[in-house]
Amino acid sequence: MRHSEFHRSHRIGWLRAAVLGANDGIISTASLIIGVASAGASNSSILITGVACLVSGAMSMAAGEYVSVSSQADTETADLARERLELASDHESELKELTGIYISRGLTPELAHQVAVQLTHHDALGAHARDELGITEAMNARPMQAALASAATFAVGALLPLLVTYFAPAASTALYVGTSSLVFLAVLGGLAAQAGGANIMVGVARVAFWGVVAMAATASVGKLFGVVTA
Repeated sequence: MRHSEFHRSHRIGWLRAAVLGANDGIISTASLIIGVASAGASNSSILITGVACLVSGAMSMAAGEYVSVSSQADTETADLARERLELASDHESELKELTGIYISRGLTPELAHQVAVQLTHHDALGAHARDELGITEAMNARPMQAALASAATFAVGALLPLLVTYFAPAASTALYVGTSSLVFLAVLGGLAAQAGGANIMVGVARVAFWGVVAMAATASVGKLFGVVTA
């Protein structure tokens, strides 16, 4: 019978960016709306503030993710270039280095040397990238993918409390937005945990906890100072 396995590590790049974007979209927009509502702003002002948060937040997330992941990609590229040069100039030392890595992982010296020789013959740079530098295809930095995932999911996340604000009674905006946003965050945490193969309840709890902290802090600022805060 054919043996098959299902792993989730290939999802790490886009999943991290997507969860971060959606989580930030919900928390940032909901917190801002609650803070402004607690300060006594009109419903139209609250909506305009929320829309501004959606647009600026999505652009900020995209720019931040692109710059951050690009820096990671630049580091990976530089490391690979250096490794390529070392393989060309000092092949034997690199072979010994690879052999030492496999010995440290439990292979006998003889077997480790054989594996190092064969992998070097097959794809020397790939072997060093994976086993020495920890760079794999699944974990490769992809700046544009991260930027688009973060921007899109932030916008979707931010849209949820905005829709609640639009339909909620003006006098109870903060209550409706706060309650519904906690539900949204719990669902997001559960879905993210399921996609990553983690414990769903833990995922729900940690996302909801920080959402409560953020919204409570912003509501307190709005009530104490009576000003529009971001």
